[in-house]
Amino acid sequence: MGLLSDNGLLLRDRVGDAIFSRVAGPDGPDNRARIHGAPGPRWFGPERPVRQVHGDASMFIGGLSALLLQSLHPLAMAAVAGHSGFRGDPWGRLQRTSTFLAMTTYGPADSAQRAVDRVRAVHATVHGTTPDGQEYRAADPHLLCWVHIAEVDCFLRAHQRFGARPLDAAGCDAYVEDMARIATALGVPDPPTNRAELTDRLAAYRGELRSTPEARSVARFLLLHPPIPVLARLPYGALAAGAVSLLPLWASRALRLPRVPPAEGVFVRPLGTAVTAGIRWALAPGEPARHGQRARPPVPG
Repeated sequence: MGLLSDNGLLLRDRVGDAIFSRVAGPDGPDNRARIHGAPGPRWFGPERPVRQVHGDASMFIGGLSALLLQSLHPLAMAAVAGHSGFRGDPWGRLQRTSTFLAMTTYGPADSAQRAVDRVRAVHATVHGTTPDGQEYRAADPHLLCWVHIAEVDCFLRAHQRFGARPLDAAGCDAYVEDMARIATALGVPDPPTNRAELTDRLAAYRGELRSTPEARSVARFLLLHPPIPVLARLPYGALAAGAVSLLPLWASRALRLPRVPPAEGVFVRPLGTAVTAGIRWALAPGEPARHGQRARPPVPG
């Protein structure tokens, strides 16, 4: 039993290290130590729901779903296609995003502000014109708000469907409120602070959203041709199916993604739950946790 237990822990550590290195990058361990080890006040205390949501494996599904939904705004899609380099360096983009989420969720307040300042400086340089002649600016508060609410909605939906401990109604509202703190720092005026406001704000953008060749290309890249090892294709497929299942039907239709809603409860949800449980197991702390080692959540916090 001892040998089997040791082998199981070794396997968990190897898988967990592989996942963490992909999500957090080569600087992940150092960033994690700096995020948790530096003294000082945080934007969010340990009791806040943003910590629970962002520390759960359901973020893998929520993040993928958010990218799909965000792509339906043609100006946001143009900014991503023209400036983010997501095709050439998708893992680098993921690592930068996850580090930003970790720093603002768990890090010292001054470090969180510096992370926001860096993002705002990058946004100030991102601007251009869409193929049909529309000008866009990544720092445009209206466009920033769309990116923000799409993330919040998808992260929360994923947590409620695939998370280990779904929030109650008050917790869901509190999560939206927590995320509004980050959005305000990034330059979003008057972000939604509860689920009702979030729903209303999403509906207000509906007229601006449409399917474009670029958005459909992103969906194909993310869902059919992800840059992952062959052995990871099957679990990734379950995550991808879960991400699509979170989208409103009109959004999946716009992206030309097949949906069979009755089958989602029978197949997609159990598979997504199983894969997120596996990731959660792999990222759990091993034996050294008894001596202070932290778990490795989906964002490197």
